[in-house]
Amino acid sequence: MAMEKDVAVVHPEGEQELVVVGGPNQGSTVDTFGGMIHVKWDETAAVTPFGQLAFFIEFLKTAGLWDGWVNDCPVTYESPNAPSKADVLGTILLSVLAGHRRYAHITALRFDGVNPQLLGMSRVCSEDSVRRALVR
Repeated sequence: MAMEKDVAVVHPEGEQELVVVGGPNQGSTVDTFGGMIHVKWDETAAVTPFGQLAFFIEFLKTAGLWDGWVNDCPVTYESPNAPSKADVLGTILLSVLAGHRRYAHITALRFDGVNPQLLGMSRVCSEDSVRRALVR
């Protein structure tokens, strides 16, 4: 007695090629705290680990997560020379997303001229400012 089984072909022609809407050089418009920016892919340019961060920042803005986190943070400053709460939290966020494991690694963020502006930060805080904020 022979049993016949129907075999379903899941991918008869293999995986499909990725199709980019609007062409490969079209790019995307992203709404960030620093304003609207245009992200364009250049396959010949140097690679950066933070290329997708603009889209994550747009997600934080659209979902209201960034503003909620900054408003709910219990850190307060009384000195006029103290950094803003958004600058401290933004420095922490960028540092964590960059994979930093030590306070001293925060110094590397000072050379990033794009992503802090996308978060609406006025400056990247020092490692000492972050350490003092976390102590509170």
